[in-house]
Amino acid sequence: MSLPAVLLAAGPSPSPSPSGSATVTVPTLQDAQQSANQAASWVEQNWSTWLAIGLRVLLILVIAGVLRVVVRRAITKLIDRMTRTVQAVDGTALGGLLVNAERRRQRAAAIGSVLRSVASFVILGTAALMVLATFQINLAPLLASAGVAGVAIGFGARNLVTDFLSGVFMILEDQYGVGDTIDAGVASGEVIEVGLRVTKLRGDNGAIWYVRNGEVKRIGNLSQGWATAGVDVTVRADEDLDRMKATLDEVAEKMSKEEPWNELLWSPVEVLGLDSVLIDSMVVRVSARTMPGKSAAVERELRWRIKRAFDAADIPIVGGATATPEEDPAPDPSAAVAAPSAFSNSASPQAEAAAPIVPQRPVPKQ
Repeated sequence: MSLPAVLLAAGPSPSPSPSGSATVTVPTLQDAQQSANQAASWVEQNWSTWLAIGLRVLLILVIAGVLRVVVRRAITKLIDRMTRTVQAVDGTALGGLLVNAERRRQRAAAIGSVLRSVASFVILGTAALMVLATFQINLAPLLASAGVAGVAIGFGARNLVTDFLSGVFMILEDQYGVGDTIDAGVASGEVIEVGLRVTKLRGDNGAIWYVRNGEVKRIGNLSQGWATAGVDVTVRADEDLDRMKATLDEVAEKMSKEEPWNELLWSPVEVLGLDSVLIDSMVVRVSARTMPGKSAAVERELRWRIKRAFDAADIPIVGGATATPEEDPAPDPSAAVAAPSAFSNSASPQAEAAAPIVPQRPVPKQ
């Protein structure tokens, strides 16, 4: 074999490089073309998959958005229909007795807000989980972490969750509303605002009470249905019952024909009879059914009219045993006399001890 053939078989000899220096590889045009071909091949192989994923995500988002808009609009129309129904009966006699427009409006608005929030949370939450599942993300750890976080947040904010749930059920069950007078246990007064977490009450002295819905264990609504006005009249035990009953009937008949009491009284004023009989007095019970929340005003007016009628008929009203004024005690005639002294009695030991010693005569000697 000739020398050129041996050299060709051995290949090109490496060029000498200085010791201690790193070799720098400069990419050539052929390498760049090869990388571009590989990227184009990868895109050509996977573009359909990414396009399908993108279209699926877009479809999920579009469906979720459309469904959310449709559900919220349906809830809004339902609430508007409820409000129109309230406004339709507001001017009638039934509406004046049973319906409070502001109360119904706020109740409908609160229910609509809750339903819209729940619908948005469910729809958007489900869409987010479907999008993550489209990208082949394992949802098991995410759901487990969300469950643990939800339990921790629920345990830490259990009072807030209790208030919210209690407010939702109070509104759905229509336990009370704006304008009602209620006794919530921790506070009482007129309801001026109903929320999902806090209820505002206006007390008798004008104070505003903020009552958390979760703290309300019982509710006494004084504005639903009707109220009862009761007045107790105490007279002497020897009073003529027939004359007293006739006077009370006259007061009741006159009051039921005058405004505005003829609208506040939902039943005739009745004399129920003797509530109690004592030795020197007896109590007559007078009662009437009134408009909700107006019993106190009717009771005051009844007392006023009964007192004036009894004064005109010369029927005295007593209020129990009357305390008699204390009289000055008669002077004691012996108060000015000094107490007897032990020395005034000559036979007393004190007098004998204080008596002077009588000198004794000497005995003559014999």
